[in-house]
Amino acid sequence: MGKGTVAEQRCCPKDGHLNNSLGSPVQADVYFPRLIVPFCGHIKGGMRPGKKILVMGIVDLNPESFGISLTCGESEDPPADVAIELKAVFTERQFVRNSCVAGEWGEEQSSIPYFPFIPDQPFRVEILCEHPRFRIFVDGHQLFDFYHRIETLSAIDTIKINGDLQLTKLG
Repeated sequence: MGKGTVAEQRCCPKDGHLNNSLGSPVQADVYFPRLIVPFCGHIKGGMRPGKKILVMGIVDLNPESFGISLTCGESEDPPADVAIELKAVFTERQFVRNSCVAGEWGEEQSSIPYFPFIPDQPFRVEILCEHPRFRIFVDGHQLFDFYHRIETLSAIDTIKINGDLQLTKLG
């Protein structure tokens, strides 16, 4: 696996050093021993213009929804700010996005040219951080832009994934 930007938090020491089977330390930008949903991972160095997050997976056979969120930490109480929450809702064939700053959800956006996800089929979501916005690609096609509502991009350092999908790769 090439260099990436996300590392799982649940089983990685805070210093980012991991031990291989021989017990020697290994420095890694990306390390996923288990891509289990719900997933919570650390984005090394936070977001910045030019940085891309890749999420690959397979939609469940009978999905209701799944979500991908980029947050400022993983605090539950008080809740961490959500820079962008993407939610695929299969009953409505919508891919909605929103953000939550200081406990207040913003205006939800839902317009898309088409619904890109198919039950029991693989998908590839890329979240490209640009200076004014996130640009979202699904299976290589640009689907929409989401303009930043959180100004400190480097504070966006956590990815959370949940719902009716299996993860196959993150980067």
